[in-house]
Amino acid sequence: MSSLRNAVYRRAHKERAQPHSRKKFGLLEKHKDYALRAQAFHKKEETLRKLKEKAAFRNPDEFYFKMIKTKTVDGIHRPESEANKYSQEELMLMKTQDIGYVLQKLQSEKKKIEKLSSMLHSLDNQPPNKHVYYAEDREEAEEISARTLEKAKSPTSEGIPKKIKRKLAASYKELEDRSKRAAELEKLYMDMALQKELQKKGKKRKLREDEIVCPTTRPVYKWRMERKR
Repeated sequence: MSSLRNAVYRRAHKERAQPHSRKKFGLLEKHKDYALRAQAFHKKEETLRKLKEKAAFRNPDEFYFKMIKTKTVDGIHRPESEANKYSQEELMLMKTQDIGYVLQKLQSEKKKIEKLSSMLHSLDNQPPNKHVYYAEDREEAEEISARTLEKAKSPTSEGIPKKIKRKLAASYKELEDRSKRAAELEKLYMDMALQKELQKKGKKRKLREDEIVCPTTRPVYKWRMERKR
């Protein structure tokens, strides 16, 4: 019965459109459109009421530090710089946490490199297989020795399957990438450790090129000797 009911033609009921005389005002607004517009209007009205109430109860003699620390640019208050948002102790703590994370990643990469290189080294240094050939006479012995000599001159990788060759190439590529990543992490760790040391108390100065015993591209600092109590 349901299939027969769907087969019968029924008129499609459409929503009421805008009258022809009011076409210039666009689509005819429905109730759901009016509800959304009313909600937005009342929300803005409530925001304005709260702002007016706050302005009415504001104390004109009230003072707070942002009055002298902020600037007004084109009538807009710009917040103060967040450069001094954290204290020196908080900055040192964050630096220590960052350095610890970088050091952990560096040690992890070094362990993976050591494990991968030892595995590849053991594969490269495998002893060759020894075959014993038996000949009935001198001519056959010379023929076998000539054949083995030709095999020895040929590349050792000829007998390796292509799948294993691809895996070896991928392993060497991974070893190279991990070595580069470890070098970058080590450089980053050294820079972060230097920045942390520079934030500590104590007089220090940057050495000139003629004062450095071992020339390097990185800056070298010298701290003044202080007596420790």
